[in-house]
Amino acid sequence: MRTRINKILTMDKFINEALYNKRLGYYMKKNPFGEKGDYITSPNISILFSEMIAIWTISFWENLSCPKKFNLIELGGGNGEMIKQMLSTFEKFPSFNNCCKINILEKSEYLKKIQKKKLKNKKVKWLRSLNEISSLPSIFIANEFFDALPIKQFFKKDKKWYERSIKFSKLSKPRFLDILINIKKVEKKIGFKISNNQKIIEFSPLAFEYIKIISKKINTKNGGLLILDYGNQEDHMLDTLQSVKNHKFGNILKNIGNSDITYKINFKLLEKIFRNFNLKASNITNQKKFLVNLGILSRAEIISKNLPFSKKANIYYRLKRLIDEKYMGNLFKVMLATKKNTYFNVGFEN
Repeated sequence: MRTRINKILTMDKFINEALYNKRLGYYMKKNPFGEKGDYITSPNISILFSEMIAIWTISFWENLSCPKKFNLIELGGGNGEMIKQMLSTFEKFPSFNNCCKINILEKSEYLKKIQKKKLKNKKVKWLRSLNEISSLPSIFIANEFFDALPIKQFFKKDKKWYERSIKFSKLSKPRFLDILINIKKVEKKIGFKISNNQKIIEFSPLAFEYIKIISKKINTKNGGLLILDYGNQEDHMLDTLQSVKNHKFGNILKNIGNSDITYKINFKLLEKIFRNFNLKASNITNQKKFLVNLGILSRAEIISKNLPFSKKANIYYRLKRLIDEKYMGNLFKVMLATKKNTYFNVGFEN
């Protein structure tokens, strides 16, 4: 990644350059998904995942009283696999399918080309901004979207708060630099106290802006936001920032522009942000419970029936990766944000 000599970047600006620089950014020049990439996401493990998300979406649409026209927006389309499988499921439900306007918010032109190739002849609109969404009820799906957004990091030392930055110098390798800041100015900007009982803060201004726009659209025209991402529900935030290359975690200051940079979502902080924008985000569970509640085990049994042993074993091996608590079952959490007067618990039953 090119930078000027003796340049200092705050963490979020550094991550934005490393991931989204138009020429050299990680997501702008390669396909990171799958066994041959740097990491694998749930839709690329098994089509069962996308089928379950599709069924959930149809159920939620019914809960909204089946609007005749509505938006379905995937936030960050990845390699297009999830929406492709969801569309295949939707086609089996024409009353739903005829009402649905499919949108994908995608920043990477490289990934957009992959998506368009995979979704050829499908009625899909690609968005540059959420402000382009038509004024209709909207269902947003965010699978591993928020963990890919740039974050700021703040550390408390001797009762003072410091913002972590990266210093680039001609004479040495990039290094961390912590700069004294006034945390109250940060809190004033976001509208609530984020520092209470914390020693570390990980906060994404971009995620905050996305949620602000989404919340306004949901409150105005109805809808919801389904988030599936890896993270925790800790009261105290942790330092979770890491790079990923070849399915291994590493130092974010190495392989800049050639490795992913990601962090674990703190879902308690997300809930506070939603509450700040007058949305309810009390529905939260782990990926295992969510998928099992939606019937993924029954679906696996149906599609594997009469298959030879090797193919049946492959289906259940992939299923295990999705729901086993040693793999993605507990690490990945699922949250639903809606208007305060919306009641819907499909997938979130105890």
